[in-house]
Amino acid sequence: MITRTVVMRAVRTVVFTLALPCLLVAVWWVASDSSTSVYAPPLRTILSRFDDVWTADRIRGDVVPSLLRLAAGYASAAVAGVVLGVGIGLSRTARAVCEPALEFLRAVPPPVLVPVIMLFAGIGDTMKIAVIASGCVWPVLLNTVAGVRAVDPVATETARAYGVRGAAWLRSLVLPSASPQIFTGLRQALSIGVILMVISEMFAASNGLGYAVVQFQRGFAIPEMWTGILVLGLLGVVLALLFTLVERRALAWYHRSRGARRKAGSGGA
Repeated sequence: MITRTVVMRAVRTVVFTLALPCLLVAVWWVASDSSTSVYAPPLRTILSRFDDVWTADRIRGDVVPSLLRLAAGYASAAVAGVVLGVGIGLSRTARAVCEPALEFLRAVPPPVLVPVIMLFAGIGDTMKIAVIASGCVWPVLLNTVAGVRAVDPVATETARAYGVRGAAWLRSLVLPSASPQIFTGLRQALSIGVILMVISEMFAASNGLGYAVVQFQRGFAIPEMWTGILVLGLLGVVLALLFTLVERRALAWYHRSRGARRKAGSGGA
């Protein structure tokens, strides 16, 4: 049975979540209402072009390909980052050997690598996926290494005492203990992936959200260009919400333990 407290808490959460976006939209609407600038049209003009620009055909032709590239690059980076991160995190020798190279590669901005990746992967979807993966892999990798290194040594010794080793040890102790850090890296990688998705589609592309925004800009279709920017922002919000739902489900045990510790601490105080 849903109690009044739960309902009020849900309403308060929705209000707090929507208050700032609604305020920003209202400020933008009022501030731009009398604008005569070609490059900064009124918000009402931008919104009036949405139905004409983002039709079902354009969504299939630009939004869907972008999402597929993002999914492929993000998934590749997630798998590679977790696998390499676990291996490096478990071995002191591997960390000593790999750390200088990792610091060097992490410092190279992924957009700078676009021309290099184009030389080896061409200008098709493979290049765009590689660009996304090359930027997303680092937060996942480094957070996985940090999470694996932070595994409780007492729990490790206890597992060894009970004969828990190999794959069972990784599955039952290392990965669950490191999973909060891993999800932190995955969250950071998601925002980086959206940025690199757009950047990669601005180079020799024939479709995608980044391609559409550039084409609108080159054709001086400024309101249409702004609609593309808004679509990218809304896409980022939707992806962040979906990620939050997945994270809460996957780390439900972690959030419950944190909540229990907070209650115990407040009760003791």
